[in-house]
Amino acid sequence: MIPEKLLEILKQDGVVAIATLGQDGPHLVNTWNSYIRISDDGRLLIPAGYMQRTEANVAFNPELLITVGSSKVQGLHGPGAGFLIKGKAAFITSGPEFDQLKSKFGWLRATLAVTPVTVTQTW
Repeated sequence: MIPEKLLEILKQDGVVAIATLGQDGPHLVNTWNSYIRISDDGRLLIPAGYMQRTEANVAFNPELLITVGSSKVQGLHGPGAGFLIKGKAAFITSGPEFDQLKSKFGWLRATLAVTPVTVTQTW
């Protein structure tokens, strides 16, 4: 489900935007392309240092949107490629996927695990 072009983007520098919707409305948080790992079953594993409001929103509504891109990857219309990922999320605070990210990012308090529902190249 994870396209090769998206995997190529994740190897580049860039900002990832994660949008959630909670009782208080929408919320947007950022992370870095290079922080995201892909699980064996195709979920995005994202280290969460803070993201408390994101976690509260996911508890209220697990659906989220993620945008990711890089100017260094050839896209649909020339230099630059990006994706919109719609998915369902959960925060993980123990177990192998948490430990995997904790070993790389000592500052994390949880792993944001996202199961993609749709992955669309936008640029």
